[in-house]
Order: sequence, then C-alpha cells, then structure tokens
Amino acid sequence: MINHAQTKTAGVRSTPAFNLAMRTLLRALVYIVVALGAILVFVPVVYMISSSFKQSTDIFKVPFQWIPSPFVPQNYVEALKIAPFGRYFINSLIVSVATTLLNVFFSTLTGFGFAKYNFWAKQFMFMSILATLMIPFQAIMVPLFVIIRGLNWLNTYPGLIVPWAISAFGIFLMRQFILSIPDELLDAARIDGASEPGLFWYVILPLSQTPMITLAIFTFLDSWNNLLWPLIIITRVDMRTVSLGLTEFQTLHGTAYNLLMAGSTIATIPILILFIFLQRYFIRGVVLSGLKG
Repeated sequence: MINHAQTKTAGVRSTPAFNLAMRTLLRALVYIVVALGAILVFVPVVYMISSSFKQSTDIFKVPFQWIPSPFVPQNYVEALKIAPFGRYFINSLIVSVATTLLNVFFSTLTGFGFAKYNFWAKQFMFMSILATLMIPFQAIMVPLFVIIRGLNWLNTYPGLIVPWAISAFGIFLMRQFILSIPDELLDAARIDGASEPGLFWYVILPLSQTPMITLAIFTFLDSWNNLLWPLIIITRVDMRTVSLGLTEFQTLHGTAYNLLMAGSTIATIPILILFIFLQRYFIRGVVLSGLKG
C-alpha cells in the first residue's frame, strides 16, 4: 500500500501539467527579480533627470513629484554659467577617447605577441602582468605622480592619458581571444607573403573586433568616471574632467541640488548614448571577460 501510494504521488508530480506549472512559476519569479533589479537601477537615473528640471525647494517634497512642476530648464543654463561644464565635457571626451584608442591598440598588439609567439620568459612575463591586477591603485599613485611630475605632465592631456594607455586586463582579454584563432590561418597568410605587421593588421584586427569593442567599452567607462587620478594631477580649472568638475561644483555649491543634478545629467549623457548603441556588447563583454585559455 505504501509503495503504491508513493508511486501514485510521484506520477502526479511528474505529469506534463505539473511540469508546465513549475516552469511558468519559475519564469514568473525570474521576471519579477529582473524587473525589481531594473527598477532599482533605473529609478535613481529618473530621479536625477527629474530633479534637474525642478526648483531646489521642490526636490525634497513629499510625495516626490516625478513630473516637474514648474518645469525649469533654466537649471542647465545656470549650471553652465556657474561652472564650465562644456569645457569639462570636452576634456573628458578627449581623454576618454584617446585612452580608449591607445589601450585597445596596445593591448591587442601585446596580446597578439603573448598568444602567437614564443620568446624567453614568456610565461613569467605574462604572469607578472596579471599579478599587477592585484595591486591597488592607491599603492602606486604616489610613484606614478612622481614620474608624471618629472616628465612635466601635470595639468596636461598626456598626464591623464598615458598612464592608462595599456592595461593588464586588456592584455589578458585580447590574449585569451587571439589564442582561439587557428595558427594555420596565420601560416597561410605568411605563405601568401604577409609580413608579421601585416598579420596583425589584416588578420588579427579584423577577427578580433568583438573583444576590441568590449575592451573599448570598459576602457571608456573607466576613463570617463575616473576621479582619483585627475584629482591628483589636475589643479587648473580649464583642465578638469567632468567627474572632477562635479566634485568641485558640489563642494562650492552643494545646496543647489537642482543645478548639481543638471550637471550630473550632462555628465551622464555620453554613457547613456554609449549604452543605447552598444548595449549588446555589454552582454558579450561579460561572456568574453571569462574566456578560458
């Protein structure tokens, strides 16, 4: 009797209707969790944009008004008058674009060397580069500052760009991907008369577009949001980046929250544009950053 009852219960649990109900429930739970996560990420952005069009006294009203009333677009004009956000924006754009281009090129070139060539102490050098990922920036910022000061690069674009022109993560990412490119393809190109630089330019670069775009996204975001390094080497107002300019603006005009939100919205625009047009590469980047090799 007991065995028969257990068998009957197990049969009920394994019916197609029961399995369908469980899959539907699981899918609903996944959608709920994803929706809650999206809300948690999206609400602060909406709050920032909404507050940037309000009067300062209306920002902390309870209940919160998601649609500004009155609508005050002059906040952006006032923010640009008080602080040269246009100049900050241009500085950040120059630094971020230059850093991204240099990092992608040199990381791909170095990754190609580690992936496809054999030379003395290759593994030791590669492991040494990876080991630098475990060194916090706070441990090297003073020696790095001394070097930049010795080169007379304080308050200059090279001082903001050159230290980040190549990265250990970029080398690792590109090396792992280039390892998957067949050696036979390179040998065939050599037989056709391609030089070693030609292999890199005409074979490796076209085949590595996806990881290169992934690295470019990560590099641009890190450079655009970087605050500590500009704070160390920049003292001139006309050389401030957006992140540094916002910090200074908050220090001097911390009570003008509507203007601060307007400046923050201006600083967020490139990131939003980058995400809208390259959102699929954000997902690929998560996958590529875990490549085996």
